[in-house]
Amino acid sequence: MPIITNEATLLGLLALILGAVFYTSRSSNPKFQSFYKYVPALLLCYFIPSIFNSAGLVSTDAANNIYYVASRFLLPACIVLLTVSVDLPGILKLGPKAIILFLTGTVGIVIGGPIALLILSFFYPELLGNNGPQDVWRGMTTVAGSWIGGGANQAAMKEIYEVGDTIFSSMIAVDIIMANIWMAVLLLLAGNAKAIDEKTGADTSALENLKASVLEFQKRHARIPHLDDLMIICAVGFGVTGVAHIFSDVVTPFMMEHYPDSKELSFHSKFFWMIVSASAMGIALSFTRLRKIEAVGASKVGSAFLYFLIAAIGLKMDVLAIFESPLYFLLGAIWMVIHATLMLSVAKLIKAPLFYMAVGSQANVGGAASAPIVASAFHSALAPVGVLLAVLGYAIGTYAAWFCGQILQVIAS
Repeated sequence: MPIITNEATLLGLLALILGAVFYTSRSSNPKFQSFYKYVPALLLCYFIPSIFNSAGLVSTDAANNIYYVASRFLLPACIVLLTVSVDLPGILKLGPKAIILFLTGTVGIVIGGPIALLILSFFYPELLGNNGPQDVWRGMTTVAGSWIGGGANQAAMKEIYEVGDTIFSSMIAVDIIMANIWMAVLLLLAGNAKAIDEKTGADTSALENLKASVLEFQKRHARIPHLDDLMIICAVGFGVTGVAHIFSDVVTPFMMEHYPDSKELSFHSKFFWMIVSASAMGIALSFTRLRKIEAVGASKVGSAFLYFLIAAIGLKMDVLAIFESPLYFLLGAIWMVIHATLMLSVAKLIKAPLFYMAVGSQANVGGAASAPIVASAFHSALAPVGVLLAVLGYAIGTYAAWFCGQILQVIAS
């Protein structure tokens, strides 16, 4: 018998959990510092709510209602606020090698998943099949969404491909554990960056200019937000979300009536058109003066929305599912090895600085939450570069992960 059946109480519980996780993760207490050195805060945001679900303490209906609000209202607003700050001209100024390696990372994830599934299916044919919500390939689309973009894109794939909660729980564990193992490797490489760059003959002179320009940008634009700034941020996020819902309500029936065969491409999904249109409008707004709302914390507000979504997803998870299928972890490991091999090979081929490889990879796999960590391991002034590339990942994450899902579906069928 569930103890918590009221949505408002459940929302308050999620807020308390998130507040406790973020407070303790930033604490100077040595015990907390030691704990979070090994246990990512993001992992707790998923799994603490899932414990309440697994123990039967929360109402399924209440959890579903919270998730609906988070996925339909907070998710598109989050995507808008994360993509409105995309500075495409600024990204291009990082040089072609940075963009090449970022896109290489994306390609490695898009093709790595299908290749991993193809390899393991020779030994474990039960991984294949297109039979329903618990299909392995459907779960893999959510990993692709997370590894190319982030939690918002992951949630988008869950809805677009109608991923079942059981397989999703397992894939979240694969996502977080594999991503953090790879981040640990990148941080280890960062500590030896100078020696590695000298050995590969990489030209690092541009990095010094990059450090100087980033510091100058921070001085010129950053300021403390006022109430009107925060209201404008909310207006942009939720305003575009409203337009995106209108767009999906109009386009979806049109596609169903005039293009009945496009269902396999997710063109009959209102959620698909809502997310695609919100992403497109966010990118379009990045070319306007509204991009300046990033200076007063647009991406931070978007991230707050995202973490409520993550906690809401946790409420639908069965924490015990991660122990049921170790085969999925092997699948994730092969997937990550393909991505890593491609990244290291291209970096060596074009003689790119290790910084570009590491941040380009983490901007894909870890997103805005961890790409700055890897970037700052090279130099603290470079942390915003990680955010910049990660935001680009948010912008293309839904599209690239959707394409990966189409390949996975063909292989599974």
